[in-house]
Amino acid sequence: MVGPQHASADQPSTVPVELPVRGMPVTVVGSGGRAMTATGTLVAAGAVVTVVSPDPAPYLSDLADRGLITVHRRELTTADVDSAALLFAHTGDADLDASIAADAHRRGVFCVLDRAPRPTPAARRVGRVTLVGGGPGDPGLLTVAGRDAIANADVVVTDRLAPVSVLGHLAPHAVVVDAAKIPGGRRMEQSEINAHLISHALAGRTVVRLKGGDGFVFGRGGEELDECVKAGITVDVIPGVSSAIAAPASAGIPVTHRGLTQGFTVVSGHVPPDHPDSAVNYAALARTNTTIVLMMAVANLDAIARALVDGGMSATTPAAVIADGSLASQREVRGTLGTISEAARRAAIGPPATTVIGAVAGFIPGRAASQRTAELNIR
Repeated sequence: MVGPQHASADQPSTVPVELPVRGMPVTVVGSGGRAMTATGTLVAAGAVVTVVSPDPAPYLSDLADRGLITVHRRELTTADVDSAALLFAHTGDADLDASIAADAHRRGVFCVLDRAPRPTPAARRVGRVTLVGGGPGDPGLLTVAGRDAIANADVVVTDRLAPVSVLGHLAPHAVVVDAAKIPGGRRMEQSEINAHLISHALAGRTVVRLKGGDGFVFGRGGEELDECVKAGITVDVIPGVSSAIAAPASAGIPVTHRGLTQGFTVVSGHVPPDHPDSAVNYAALARTNTTIVLMMAVANLDAIARALVDGGMSATTPAAVIADGSLASQREVRGTLGTISEAARRAAIGPPATTVIGAVAGFIPGRAASQRTAELNIR
């Protein structure tokens, strides 16, 4: 919300506007929940976003690592202001935000302030927690029930792969807690996430735990459900579209296809096959003759591919890796079980990514039908 700086006490001090930001250089100053939601919204709208913060939140650092934004880990400079067509002052310090806005005004740069009211302690009975599966990333794939839950939230505890861009619109007054887990980097431990959910609910607030994909598919939703119930908190569960099937679908790959496969198996590849924590029987998996969908497996893809070949799967089995499935930044590479790890490395594919192994990874819409027709004509 942006609007006039002068208004009488009985008049609204802001007016809603829509800003065309595609391709526009926009700077966000800050690292808290408001900075996160503003950044997510701007990225989704196609802005060229730079975040300035001495200590950027894990969510913001992850966007920078994926090449979706630029982050400067320092204080704001006049050069940052001058290079921006639009500035968002979301530091969480009202006086500092006002000072940034005043300086931007003097330099002819429009600045959007964080005018959301601060939450007050709830004076009512125990609140509730809703576990919302946010889908694979595209905000349009968030369910209607999920959108409704977010709109009614006092607090949103969000993962890095959740559709954060919807929060500024659906929950402009909610407290946003960054519960990101960055592979090999900064992370909020599960015990701390549980504590946030429970403490806010016990304070009488309506809490949404927003996750990417479906919270019960490698999302630790069951653990959070269990902890909240043990604390005496009512929990609602809203399933989400899992990236295990949505990412392949976004690349035109069906995880099942008549004549090619009759099933699929979803496996976490966050540890290699020879790791003590690996509970997957890759030799058995290699013989299932179903599609294999690997989540969180980019770093261990070479080792997993070798284990599957050692288990009897042909190295020429089609394979594909889809990064940022369903997002504008989506990329995919295709190859075979024997080549896909190197192909992903050469393409600089990083997490989040979904790997598909099996005949369906070689499926190309339109071509399969013509091939089948040709085979029938030959016979």
